[in-house]
Amino acid sequence: MGAKNHGVVMPDANKENTLNQLVGAAFGAAGQRCMALSTAILVGEAREWLPELVERSKALRVNAGDQPGADVGPLISPEARARVEMLIQSGVDEGATLLLDGRNVHVKGYENGNFVGPTIIGNVTPAMKCYTEEIFGPVLVVLEADTLDEAISLVNNNQYGNGTAIFTTNGATARKYTHEVDVGQIGVNVPIPVPLPMFSFTGSRGSFRGDTNFYGKQGIQFYTQIKTVTSQWKAEDATTKSPAVTMPTMGR
Repeated sequence: MGAKNHGVVMPDANKENTLNQLVGAAFGAAGQRCMALSTAILVGEAREWLPELVERSKALRVNAGDQPGADVGPLISPEARARVEMLIQSGVDEGATLLLDGRNVHVKGYENGNFVGPTIIGNVTPAMKCYTEEIFGPVLVVLEADTLDEAISLVNNNQYGNGTAIFTTNGATARKYTHEVDVGQIGVNVPIPVPLPMFSFTGSRGSFRGDTNFYGKQGIQFYTQIKTVTSQWKAEDATTKSPAVTMPTMGR
């Protein structure tokens, strides 16, 4: 199981809100959540927003999670940090552009901490390891598409189907995306579309195992043992004197 949650940014999206939501969803919790928005697909003219996305990400403060004003805390272990840094380097080695490098970040008083700062990798292609694997760290990989159809194809060709989001002000665009994308949880201008408990957590494809999702109606069904009772009541039952060798029928 795993996730590679895509945020598709259309050129008609609300730029201010979209950039803020991308930054928060990609780097919040240091990217260590299964619904982190770890991949951005910039469609058409939205690719021109990339420099501003980098600047907003650069402004986030890296510090211990219990310190006032901290935006990005440490990774869970030295091994997690090493793996994240390895995947960042793999993108560079395969020809991607490192637009913001969060490696070798130094936090005063926590010099031996497992910190990786916000990192953005551009010019990513679907064959790169930094795209095919879940990084689970504060890393946003960025792809570009000319059309919405191309963006949908990128999402559907990825092995994972946990969550996705589209940013647009066009209802027809949102409807097309939600109907055609093969992902279990979809947000429209909502970067991390985790459902409320009354709905099921509906990750799909490589982001799902088993035959039912958890919580919501499917969660209740999972914990429910179905019992079937078949009863028959006849007035003459008390006086029947010979065995019946045929299947019982209604009215007999």
